[in-house]
Amino acid sequence: MSARAPVTGTEAPPTMPEAAAASNPLHYAGPWRAIVVGGGHAGCEAALALARGGVATLLLSQNVDRIAWMSCNPAIGGIGKSHLVAEIDALGGEMARAADKSGVHYKVLNASKGPAVRALRVQCDKLAYATAMRRTLEQTPGLSIKQGDVRRLCLEAGRLAGVETAAGVRFAAEVVVLTAGTFIGAVCHTGEAQIVGGRAGDTATLALGDQLRSLGVQTLRHKTGTCPRLDGRTIDWSRVQADPGLDPPPAMARDGVGAILPQMPCHVTHSNAGTHDVIRRNVHRSPLFGGAISGVGPRYCPSIEDKVIRFPQHEQHYIFLEREGWQTDEIYVNGLSTSLPADVQLAMVRSLPGLENAEIVRFGYAVEYDAIDSRQLGRDLMLPALPGLYFAGQVNGTSGYEEAAGQGIVAGIQALLRLRGEPVLALSRTESYLGVMVDDLVSHGAAEPYRMFTSRAEHRLVLRTSNADLRLTALGRSLGLVRDRAWQALLDRRARLEAIVAALHTIIVKPDKAILALVESWNGGTLLQPTTLAQLLCRPEVTLAHLAQFLPHEIDLRDLDADDDEEVTTQVRYAGYVERERQRQVKAQRLEAQQFPADLDFTEISGLSREALDSLRRARPQTLAQAARVPGVTPASVQVLSFWLAGPRRQRASAVGGANLPNES
Repeated sequence: MSARAPVTGTEAPPTMPEAAAASNPLHYAGPWRAIVVGGGHAGCEAALALARGGVATLLLSQNVDRIAWMSCNPAIGGIGKSHLVAEIDALGGEMARAADKSGVHYKVLNASKGPAVRALRVQCDKLAYATAMRRTLEQTPGLSIKQGDVRRLCLEAGRLAGVETAAGVRFAAEVVVLTAGTFIGAVCHTGEAQIVGGRAGDTATLALGDQLRSLGVQTLRHKTGTCPRLDGRTIDWSRVQADPGLDPPPAMARDGVGAILPQMPCHVTHSNAGTHDVIRRNVHRSPLFGGAISGVGPRYCPSIEDKVIRFPQHEQHYIFLEREGWQTDEIYVNGLSTSLPADVQLAMVRSLPGLENAEIVRFGYAVEYDAIDSRQLGRDLMLPALPGLYFAGQVNGTSGYEEAAGQGIVAGIQALLRLRGEPVLALSRTESYLGVMVDDLVSHGAAEPYRMFTSRAEHRLVLRTSNADLRLTALGRSLGLVRDRAWQALLDRRARLEAIVAALHTIIVKPDKAILALVESWNGGTLLQPTTLAQLLCRPEVTLAHLAQFLPHEIDLRDLDADDDEEVTTQVRYAGYVERERQRQVKAQRLEAQQFPADLDFTEISGLSREALDSLRRARPQTLAQAARVPGVTPASVQVLSFWLAGPRRQRASAVGGANLPNES
């Protein structure tokens, strides 16, 4: 299949062929080759990837006023999440740029820990974020936006042909990226009250879930929730602790200029015995504990009633008061997610220090919804049973804006490659957090809402936010997603870093009077023999700035930003560890390269234990690396599989009889 020429943006608005219009005026036959269903964070990145790659794309949103809406926490980034944002940015995605256009509070988490686990978190003006993202979508050539509630996929002769909305309008396309978020079969719970909807104020998508199940797609029931929002004018700010952000705030986007909006502080309060007593006395009225909710909630973002009941030993829980933006006095109460009844929420809020007279603008609620079992998807996030249909975002069982956006850009890229007739992009766990997330989802699924953490990445030492562009921007450029400015910024940065690291390893300083005085001032240390600047930088008390006077004049450290400084320091200080990690990566990549035939019946392979065989048949791993991570598959099983893959294909059907293979049974 050849790729269609990129749309320039100068064409007339899409029109229907005359014959099609005469037969069915609600049937749009083109010009779109791709349709993205859903305008959330996954849908935005998928649509941009397709359109920037030259494919005429239609983004269908249930409500165009809620495109890129922050339904929950008004923030981008965090532990593990900022790694995903950096990689989206490196591939040419938009999330980091939108965060900088709307950021009002920047903070580095894990600042006292190693570079592999540090994370930037940006609290955003949520209206400014949504406005910035929608403006980008509208200004992207080849990308159309329409409002419509998709009720079903259109099939012709068993093949995907497009979608149909609840209004009966059909849109034709070759590929569909489904990013339905929390809207399929969704119900919102506030105490005993239930409202059909995927978000307060928006409806649910019901028929689509039924159709997917009729096509054999297995679904799960998940649950998430949000907190009450308060009127900031009713809070006693003198009784809560201010939490100022970074000054000056750093840029989240690699080629960005940083924050453009005035900054604002967050504030901190905490729950207490009175709060916990209110919750315990009314926990039977919570749909979470009363049985009204059957969906599985996020382990790492529990409701306040969940925290109080599960962790009775904790006398208090921190509550963060975060402004939702400059255009409103509404306050997001981070840490107080709840589905308790409205009267209980008010009593709970007013038990908190500083909130004794607070008024609730919107009550918190839980939303229960259908997600698909992501183990049914291929590594390209496509449903093999219906080629051309891709899934991304919370519909795959994840939680969080960043996880959704990461899947969105991956699904968009994979759909783009399909339309170009090019091979699937196999993002490896060894090269990106995006690869880790996709592999986790398609290998293990998400029995509970999946959240990214640095602990999920076994190669996290070399997968840092500070080198995301060095790892992935060339890939984004090859796909046509990285702009000239960002590409030139990468080339300049790479040259700058390489020059500094080379100088640090080659310049030798002697223990003369000046250097001895400097070394002693660092930490009472001594320097008895000539040493390289790199060896000096390995001392924990030495910073790159200390060494500026010894570098040649053409290297000006004032040109470095915080990420550059961190990247140089990390490359030098952790060189030995990084090299060992790279050797592990090479071994892991060898396992990733060993793929099983798509139609493989694992029972054909002799030497596997029954437990391993059952686990493999359920998980359906596509590579030897995935098989090695399946619970129940032992190292001996991996060896059996490796021998089978290494054998001649003509002998595989008989699996060489297992004569020379270790047998677990």
